[in-house]
Amino acid sequence: MDKKALRAEIKARKRAMTEAQIDETSRLLARQLFDHPAYRNAKSIFGYLSYNQEVRTLPILEQAQKDGKRVAVPKVLDDRMIFIWLDDLSRVSLGYCGIPEPLDDGPEALDETALVLMPGLAFDPTGRRCGYGGGFYDRYLEAHPRHPTLALCYGFQLFDHLDTDPHDIPVDYVLSQEVAE
Repeated sequence: MDKKALRAEIKARKRAMTEAQIDETSRLLARQLFDHPAYRNAKSIFGYLSYNQEVRTLPILEQAQKDGKRVAVPKVLDDRMIFIWLDDLSRVSLGYCGIPEPLDDGPEALDETALVLMPGLAFDPTGRRCGYGGGFYDRYLEAHPRHPTLALCYGFQLFDHLDTDPHDIPVDYVLSQEVAE
């Protein structure tokens, strides 16, 4: 399946989910994350603020702060993405493509060992991913290759094998959860 068809299929499956399914499945994925060594060993979490039917990340970021971790989220500036420290998770507004971003343009988060939570539309068990098509995370990780990376996805987003392009940077860990009934 080509990327265009894959993106259309996953978007349709996500749109079919109820808010209750998204919330419960996100809660179960968060539990998996909090038990994962990559999370437990991280001093900082470079997360993202979910939108549409993505796995809900706000409760994850709140818990990370309670666990004593510093939290940063991405902001798109022109054609590049940077991570901004976000101590107050309410200081956000809609940014690039309607995705929530920090209100402030700084301070830029500089922790090359931070665990990066990776959004995406599809993944495979080896970490290959199909993103949304902007290439922001691939470019960021190419410039910052030491970050451990982890993706949280619904069961229907996990495929046995994905064909990716040479510039697509795989994630280190993929956690998936079947959608709660």
